[in-house]
Amino acid sequence: MAETKYIFVTGGVASSLGKGVISSSIGKLLQARGYNVTIQKFDPYININPGTLNPNEHGECYVTVDGHEADLDLGHYERFLGVNMTKANNITTGRIYKRVIDRERRGEYHGKTIQVVPHITDEIKRNVKALGTKSQFDFIITEIGGTVGDIESLPYMESVRQLKFELGRNALCVHLTYVPYLAAAGELKTKPTQHSVQKLQSLGIQPDVLVLRTEHELPEDLKKKTALFCNVDANAVFQSIDASTIYEVPVLLQNQGMDDIILRKLDITPGPKPTLGPWKEFLDRRANATEEVHIGLVGKYDLQDAYKSILEAASQAATYNNRKLKMQFFNSENITAENVAKTLEGMDGIIIGPGAGQRGIEGKNVVARYTRENNIPTFGIGLGMQCMVVEFARNVLGIADANSREMNEATPNNVIDIMEELKAHLSDTMRMGNFDCALIEGSKLKEIYGANCIQERHHHRYELNNRYQEQLEAAGMKCVGINPDTKLVEAVEVAEHPWYIGVQYYPQYNSTVLKPHPLFLAFIKAAIEGK
Repeated sequence: MAETKYIFVTGGVASSLGKGVISSSIGKLLQARGYNVTIQKFDPYININPGTLNPNEHGECYVTVDGHEADLDLGHYERFLGVNMTKANNITTGRIYKRVIDRERRGEYHGKTIQVVPHITDEIKRNVKALGTKSQFDFIITEIGGTVGDIESLPYMESVRQLKFELGRNALCVHLTYVPYLAAAGELKTKPTQHSVQKLQSLGIQPDVLVLRTEHELPEDLKKKTALFCNVDANAVFQSIDASTIYEVPVLLQNQGMDDIILRKLDITPGPKPTLGPWKEFLDRRANATEEVHIGLVGKYDLQDAYKSILEAASQAATYNNRKLKMQFFNSENITAENVAKTLEGMDGIIIGPGAGQRGIEGKNVVARYTRENNIPTFGIGLGMQCMVVEFARNVLGIADANSREMNEATPNNVIDIMEELKAHLSDTMRMGNFDCALIEGSKLKEIYGANCIQERHHHRYELNNRYQEQLEAAGMKCVGINPDTKLVEAVEVAEHPWYIGVQYYPQYNSTVLKPHPLFLAFIKAAIEGK
């Protein structure tokens, strides 16, 4: 394609309708037709990135390969498209304003009065176009966070208005709204959608495509009525009905002809419809699985989105193991040595999740001991791995006061410590993004990966203290993944245990629908075999 095409995805009526899933599904359909596609997310909050946001409020902080803390929707983009996102794929209002203010402080505006229009909107537009000019994508899909009418989203909406005017037939707006069902009246109501579109039109944006989120099948006359009142072509109104999995959405939209309509509206003649063969095979596997595998996820954040990538990676792995995943969350604050056996009863495997801070940490240590001593397949991720190390040092090495410096600054036996080279740089004490990891010969980890060296994403500041490595290995906890440059320990395993592996990195970020992560595949397989 000669010119990059731009698709803007906006939302109305209510939040949490699934703009990220719709954006990802459109991207998947266009990618299946052979186009080079990427997706970016614009978030209206003023934080510079989600790294400072409470996971109980905002969900997980996703980390890109280049070490950027991003919105969890980027996880959807990667899982659907199977391509890596970067810092350029997630922009917040905080970053936009900071760039403009920094430029103003450097005198780059030559004394002009800085205003939302044009300076903030110009910076937003620059970010929209930057991906297309740098990487020569055929399609840039831009998801606008929030809901039309939100005061925080107004600069983004104004930028979309300007871009649609400037780009002409190279730009298109997809608007996602909600069609509620009033049980008392027995009716589906389009009025919320009409009001949402009217609000969008009042901002100067005419949607080209409508996606109606619904729990009930929408009759054709309702879609035609919506098209009439919203100034949208009747064949450009689609329903997004509740599905058993978000991965069905691309197929449901394709069956309605969405990709054909989008291409035609962007002056592209659609070619043959792609079969989505491997994608449908995954869905068939998922639908045909009858036996269950029960996995316990131990963490301290009660919001399920705080562990979104772990849930999706485990679900994908269960599907490829021909099982239905039954994931149960356990708040580690409520787990003690007295109730751990009863709490975890019936679980085939346990994931000890990542996190930060002291709250709930002893519950994780209790779980690590119980699963180690009772041969329950256990997968520790990030802080979960560190808890496995602390527990092992306490109860196998006999170092009763073993701890992480994060949990006790004055601990004399800091088996988990902050990296030495970062102690002098407290403003930037996180190791984030992709790092190499050399796998040790003869380890379960190397057998699982089938490689000598791997790359995985990190998001942490504390590490296993290498002073204790020899003692740990002599007692049976092997350090089986090592960073070749820094010699930092990336992974541990207990060789005599059926499956007891902890990793400092976050493998869930590298698991996609068509390429599930080998560690999750192996963990679920071990949980099934150990039933």
